[in-house]
Amino acid sequence: MTQNENPAAEDQALWAPVDPVRAGIAGRCPRCGEGKLFSGFLAVGKECTNCGLDYSYADAGDGPAVFVILIIGFVVLGLALWMEVNYGPALWVHLVLWIPLALILSLGSLRVIKGILLTLQYRNKASQGRLDNGE
Repeated sequence: MTQNENPAAEDQALWAPVDPVRAGIAGRCPRCGEGKLFSGFLAVGKECTNCGLDYSYADAGDGPAVFVILIIGFVVLGLALWMEVNYGPALWVHLVLWIPLALILSLGSLRVIKGILLTLQYRNKASQGRLDNGE
């Protein structure tokens, strides 16, 4: 097994433990907690600028989008239903309020959730599933 297959297999004595949730929220390296995790808004960098950790293991897939849909959808839909039942505003009021709110909350939380999932992936030594062929 190479280092890329199991990024957390290195000697952990060199790096103090990093809280994965704090590192994910801040967009920091899951190993050292100092380097940047992202090179763009949602693009993961190639490696940590501080400790040199290779981010090629990092693949959150559709996980962040699913969490954003479930969490933000629940909040916005709940608020929209509450407003409709209590005040019964015109349709344009719903459009003006809820579409921008959903966009702002979704974009704001997508990077945070992706960062948390990637740091937890590193911490828990998650890797792609493989079948053992008995070789």
